[in-house]
Amino acid sequence: MDNLNMPVMANTSGESHPSVLNVFKCKCPRCRTGNMFVEANPYKLKKTMKMHQTCPVCAQPFDLEVGFYYGSSYVSYGLSIAISVTTLVAWWVLIGFSTQDNRFFYWMAVNGIILIGLQPILMRLARSIWIAFFVRFDPNWKNIAPEQPERINKDHMNAW
Repeated sequence: MDNLNMPVMANTSGESHPSVLNVFKCKCPRCRTGNMFVEANPYKLKKTMKMHQTCPVCAQPFDLEVGFYYGSSYVSYGLSIAISVTTLVAWWVLIGFSTQDNRFFYWMAVNGIILIGLQPILMRLARSIWIAFFVRFDPNWKNIAPEQPERINKDHMNAW
């Protein structure tokens, strides 16, 4: 059968499958449209880590168990190492290193300033990536209720 002459069906429903890259926008991993954080600006430091209890779009709980986001520190560490290696290579290519001067120490200072400046973004991104490991995208999220966490102890929440 010749499929070359068949018309291509356009997506007329107006819906699309959101990209997996929405994890970098700190969107809900289940629907990929709801915001995870209350405040969109990560540099409002008093509200940097304030998260919704559930996704405002699909009602996916964000607090899966007590201490769930401790694991995001490993993701944050990996992101920090990736940024440090990137700045090291860029410094080496653009400026260079020498045993005759202190260019390596200048790179360490610049890298430290960059990491401190990016810290609010890295903390949010690490949480977004961490929850994406455990909560998968559900293309049928409008019709199926999210799983409710089993190991939540309300007395221990926010006691860290």
